[in-house]
Amino acid sequence: MSELEQVDRDYVLGSYARNYTNFVRGEGAKLYDDTGREFIDFGSGIGVCSIGHAHPKLSEALCDQASKLIHVSNLQVIEPQARLAERIVKLSGYDMRCFFGNSGAEANEAALKIARKYGETAFDTKRYKVITLKHSFHGRTITTVKATGQKEMHKPDFSPYPAGFAYVESIDAIYDAIDDETVAVMIELVQGEGGVQPFDKGEVQDLAKFLRSRDLLLIVDEVQTGVYRTGEFLASQLYEIEPDIITLAKGLGGGVPIGVAMTRLKEIFKPGDHGSTFGGNYLSTRAGLTVLEVLKAEQDRGALAERIEIFSSYLKGLAERLPEYFTEAVGLGLMRGLRCVDAEIQGAILKAAFDEGLIVLKAGRNTVRFLPPLTITRDEIDEGFKRFEKALATL
Repeated sequence: MSELEQVDRDYVLGSYARNYTNFVRGEGAKLYDDTGREFIDFGSGIGVCSIGHAHPKLSEALCDQASKLIHVSNLQVIEPQARLAERIVKLSGYDMRCFFGNSGAEANEAALKIARKYGETAFDTKRYKVITLKHSFHGRTITTVKATGQKEMHKPDFSPYPAGFAYVESIDAIYDAIDDETVAVMIELVQGEGGVQPFDKGEVQDLAKFLRSRDLLLIVDEVQTGVYRTGEFLASQLYEIEPDIITLAKGLGGGVPIGVAMTRLKEIFKPGDHGSTFGGNYLSTRAGLTVLEVLKAEQDRGALAERIEIFSSYLKGLAERLPEYFTEAVGLGLMRGLRCVDAEIQGAILKAAFDEGLIVLKAGRNTVRFLPPLTITRDEIDEGFKRFEKALATL
């Protein structure tokens, strides 16, 4: 056991199944450990490092901002926060306002509070229930764990949980689950932890229209799908819907913690209804502005679409050639997965890939998940899949 591993075990709560490889630097889609070994990163910190590691524009922006001002409270106006909110809303094309927190879970907490207040104020009788989908994942706080539709997440160790959530198997089943206490439906357009599973566009559009006709809210959790991960700024744009609330996090800060709840209910919160000490401070929102500048340029010049096509082609080819390992390739944009025949194969692939110097991720439904940096180069993609093929050859 290394000295670092011992310190970690002695002083950090054991809430993670750690891999004790010690990464000390990165460049683009590459990571280097303390022995100098190189890894290709097809996970980007679980979809966070959207413009790769040590991107020069982000590094420069963070150093510049840190040399001036990192934080003041939200009792003062924060210029990059206002500018980032404007940028997000204009990129979305929706008429919304933004609340800033520090994570996806916090963004989803804000979304649920918005829905609860709407249910308290918009109807003759109180509405508070939120319907979510089985296999969904919405966060790790007590409330967002309960919003998550995976039953195994509702461990008795942390009970009692807040009431007011119902879970259904499919979008079709949502309609029958709505009752006179329902206020909102919360979905991911591509379930990430739930197996990189996209939903049918027509089903989602029909649901959005139905909910709007009943004055019920559609909350779209874009913590993982947002910020160009699926090819557009928002997956909601790909699905051609207008949600009432959208949540963002992960890739927006390029590694700096940030979360956003944006909503068309622009007057729903009054001073004191909600808040965050750190949310939307100078450092995180300057990071968000820089990330969006980089990624919008990548989309505009066609580089993002080209990477998506190359990556998709590799995965489809593997699924077709290796039915003994994979049942199908799934996902959208650069949020992709290979569905394995069983959990044993999935686990073996994850380990073998890491042994070959490639980072890939685990997801539900026996899925190997791929979330590479959106700025990944062709050479990095080719090298990553070369290592992936070597890993498969060892099984």
